[in-house]
Amino acid sequence: MQPIGVFDSGVGGLSVLKALRQALPQERFVYVSDAGHAPYGERDVAHVLARSVAIGRYLVQSHQVKALVVACNTATAAAIAALRAAHPALPIVGVEPALKPAAGRSRTGAVGVLATRGTLASDKFQALLRAQSLQVRFVLQACDGLAAAIESADAPQVHALCTRYTAALGPVGTAPGAIDTMVLGCTHYTFAAEVLQDLLGPEVELIDAGDPVAQRTVNLLAQAGDLQPEPSDAGAAWLELWTTGEAQTLQDAAQRWLVATGPAHKVEIG
Repeated sequence: MQPIGVFDSGVGGLSVLKALRQALPQERFVYVSDAGHAPYGERDVAHVLARSVAIGRYLVQSHQVKALVVACNTATAAAIAALRAAHPALPIVGVEPALKPAAGRSRTGAVGVLATRGTLASDKFQALLRAQSLQVRFVLQACDGLAAAIESADAPQVHALCTRYTAALGPVGTAPGAIDTMVLGCTHYTFAAEVLQDLLGPEVELIDAGDPVAQRTVNLLAQAGDLQPEPSDAGAAWLELWTTGEAQTLQDAAQRWLVATGPAHKVEIG
């Protein structure tokens, strides 16, 4: 039974994996955290491209994945074209900030975007931004350090950074011109959604990319005739965890957010 490969710079992609698991409970997954070479969002494009290509090659050659999900906005922007060129027969799904859905849901005409500096500066994001309706105003906020704080489960630092970055956005709520819809433009930020919702208030809707990515993966596997028709064997683990960083960090995060109890393994990917 071939697995689906999923990777991110750290544990943030587990938020996408959670959505994938809900949409595809019969499938097996291999997750790679590139924590030994993180954070992607604050590194140059060449670094992110090289790491993404190396991890894609590792998942194809070592795990024979039948599909690849790039569960990182920064890696998608930097490397998805190269990954598709390197593996033309492999279904590959990327993550991008949900600007279009957010624009459609906003009633005040103002949408906030929380993302890494690398994502906001990327050509892919800028093209996505230009494609949106001129009737909607997007307020962009780079969140330096937030992904790393979430990665290390530093709750006080997560709260402090969320407080700083949401305050920098300006008015939020349902008043004319206030931000009523917030795009979580980094897969890590989903794990700070409760903090962000408390700070922004119940009138602001948070939107992430997990469900659209999961649905796109379902569609591509169905088109290729590669959907697993039956649940995997009861005794077989549905998830393998690999990391270039600390195995315990990934194992703890998977236990906390996915209730996945299997061990994480250290791996060198070059």
